[in-house]
Amino acid sequence: MNTLRSLLTGALLAPAVLFPAAAASADTVPQLVAIRADRHPGVDRLVFEFRNGLPPTRIAEYVPKLIEDGSGHTVPVPGAAKLALRFFDARGHNDSGGSTYGAARRTYALPGIVQVVRTGDWEATLSFGVGLAKKVPFRMYTLTKPSRVVVDFTVNYRTVPVKAYFLDLPREPKLKAVSRPVIPPSTANGALQRLFAGPTAAEQAAGLRFVNSGATGYSKLTVTNKVARVYLTGKVKSGGATFTVANHLNATLKQFPTVKWVKIYDAAGKTERPNGNSDSIPESLEP
Repeated sequence: MNTLRSLLTGALLAPAVLFPAAAASADTVPQLVAIRADRHPGVDRLVFEFRNGLPPTRIAEYVPKLIEDGSGHTVPVPGAAKLALRFFDARGHNDSGGSTYGAARRTYALPGIVQVVRTGDWEATLSFGVGLAKKVPFRMYTLTKPSRVVVDFTVNYRTVPVKAYFLDLPREPKLKAVSRPVIPPSTANGALQRLFAGPTAAEQAAGLRFVNSGATGYSKLTVTNKVARVYLTGKVKSGGATFTVANHLNATLKQFPTVKWVKIYDAAGKTERPNGNSDSIPESLEP
């Protein structure tokens, strides 16, 4: 009984699992209608709200990478840790295939939760990934009226504010800084994670955008002798544009007194001026 109770509450870093007595009937499949995340004392709280009751089986576990259901492709998500969530006998779409809960990828300016992304809604299995600033203990539980699956992430570490610079569309090509909490001392790395997460929903509504130029993220950041070197992932290209991901990276990294120049590398490890005190971009980011 104690073992079962531990599974039902989702103890700490172990996979959190709920096993049902019976699956939902086909005409009352739980349907996701909202995703919310907010800060509460000591925790970042992530909430999935359903209609037609709760998914009868829920699983949450840390994984090395997120995999899209069906395709098997890796799903990029910013953060130092990744939590995979699966809801069985549930769906997040209506009969015409449209989402019933909104955006499939959403960013949060919270100390722990960086981004939530859908990784599948296929064959009655609804799955998501959570990018986190740090791997921490979590607890998964349920609430009713309305039906909710809740995941609380323990956030008891110190953060400091840094800036991420996004394109301000009403004043294009101007950049606008937004504040993000990151974990010291790796503040530059934390700033890049927040940059690649993009603006929050409220910031997007205000006209902020992140131009990734095909970059899916970055594999490494080093800072030596005031030179920051960023190694991008994905098929990076400018598409003929003069404003690229390089503009975001330069502004975000140069806020730190330890960085004066930024050298940006493509996925093949190439940049135009790898040596010397100067900024540099890969040839594919030239207009």
